Amino acid sequence: MRSSKSRSRGKNRSNNRSPANNLNRVFDSSGPEGKVRGTPQQIIDKYTQLARDAFLSNDRVAAENFQQHAEHYTRLLAEAQNDAEEKRAQAEKANRDRQQQQQKQRDRDDRRGRDEDQGSDDPASQPQPDVVDLPSEEDSGLVETPETKPAPRKTTRTRKPKAKPEAEAAEPAAPDGGDATEAAE
Repeated sequence: MRSSKSRSRGKNRSNNRSPANNLNRVFDSSGPEGKVRGTPQQIIDKYTQLARDAFLSNDRVAAENFQQHAEHYTRLLAEAQNDAEEKRAQAEKANRDRQQQQQKQRDRDDRRGRDEDQGSDDPASQPQPDVVDLPSEEDSGLVETPETKPAPRKTTRTRKPKAKPEAEAAEPAAPDGGDATEAAE
């Protein structure tokens, strides 16, 4: 004999679904005029039409009865829509939460990647050479490079000599460096 657990195994899978509140569920309604079959919206439309017909034929009792049946299925439809809206909201929230978690994970991975990239460029994180103490700079055997030389001092410009007065400038200078007047004599 099989245990009862194996027989009920398939039933447990559908516990998450609620078929009673499915918008597209097909109902069989036994109304005063016979059976009406369809989704809640179709049944509402059918009972509303029957209520109109009864009202036009001056049968108030039948019209009220059909309106009550339509109201019942209107409540079922509203409940199904509310449940569907709740499920949609829960699914959206779960989706947002999942996206936020994924974004946080991507941010963490990006930060980790940047840290690893920065660590490889950082000279402090690279292996350092051994330091050797030398007795003096003269015996070091090192070649002097431009980086080790002290930087030359900036020299300041000297001013141009002031222009001579016009009288002195008009007389040409002697070729031997003396005055032009002396050379002429």
